[in-house]
Amino acid sequence: MDGPSATEREAGDAGNRAPGQPEDAGKPAPGSVEASVIATRGLTKRYRGGQLAVDGLDLTVPAGSVFGFLGPNGSGKTTTIRMLMGLIEPTAGTVRVLGRPMPRAARAVLPQVGALIEGPALYGFLSGRDNLLRYDAADPTADPRTRHARVAAALDRVGLAAAAGKKAKAYSLGMRQRLGLAAALLQPRRLLVLDEPTNGLDPQGMREIRSLIRELAADGTTVFLSSHLLDEIEQVCTHAAVMARGRLVTQGAVADLAAGARGRLVVTTPDPAEAARVLKEQGVGDVTADGDRVTGEPPARDLAEVNAALVAAEVRVRGFTVERASLEDAFVALTGEGFDVAG
Repeated sequence: MDGPSATEREAGDAGNRAPGQPEDAGKPAPGSVEASVIATRGLTKRYRGGQLAVDGLDLTVPAGSVFGFLGPNGSGKTTTIRMLMGLIEPTAGTVRVLGRPMPRAARAVLPQVGALIEGPALYGFLSGRDNLLRYDAADPTADPRTRHARVAAALDRVGLAAAAGKKAKAYSLGMRQRLGLAAALLQPRRLLVLDEPTNGLDPQGMREIRSLIRELAADGTTVFLSSHLLDEIEQVCTHAAVMARGRLVTQGAVADLAAGARGRLVVTTPDPAEAARVLKEQGVGDVTADGDRVTGEPPARDLAEVNAALVAAEVRVRGFTVERASLEDAFVALTGEGFDVAG
């Protein structure tokens, strides 16, 4: 528990309460920046030599969300997470996690946070179960009387119960990721921070971890999920932020981010070459043909006129639609570049 001086300093950050006011007087409204699970303002990290890894980041993570932190490798995601968790000091700016300033309030905040960052640190000569027992024993807030039961429950939850007695050095990369996630789940957490949690997993394992993340969110845990996989973010996240070259490009609800990008016009026809020619004449951009499917960026004009032009050119149109924009489309529209979107 914080001493009086620490409490006074924290109160100064949150706003002082006049004598006689109720405890909730002056508290931020739900959904405000101050009430967010994670909030950064002007967060910057410049390494020796001048490399700017994170540049003026203003990030707001709503309570109860599954928040996707999205960007290609090298975009500043892991550096940001390390600052959020108090592992490295920012060069400038502020970080608040669970309403408390980091890294100053780390001792109060971190017991409420489960984290898997840059892969788990494991003792290879110990079994998966014994690794978790050591993790738990190192936690001063953990009840030793329930340790074995909680370790067993965590192993079961990530699908490692059958491999619990196997030495960690014999684990595959995917199994190591699962064990790291189990370590983060040994105690109930208000916030779970996961850096590339499906790294090394096969498709079935990825589906299981995504399902687990949804369950945790349904139980009230806010999940902050870093990934370079657009497909992963779109499938599991409610909100997302997009990073590129150390800067925040955009953030918001995933549905809103995708809605901000234009969809693709799709024409299905046995005459793809002629259809592509007509579409280009009608102002359709980025026209590509793949088999009997011709796609492009919809023009500003009425699409009924485009369809009529295809028919007038005797193109046999068997399908004519605009597909909903994906998060990948939104990212490309915002940054002008793409990256690994494999799921």
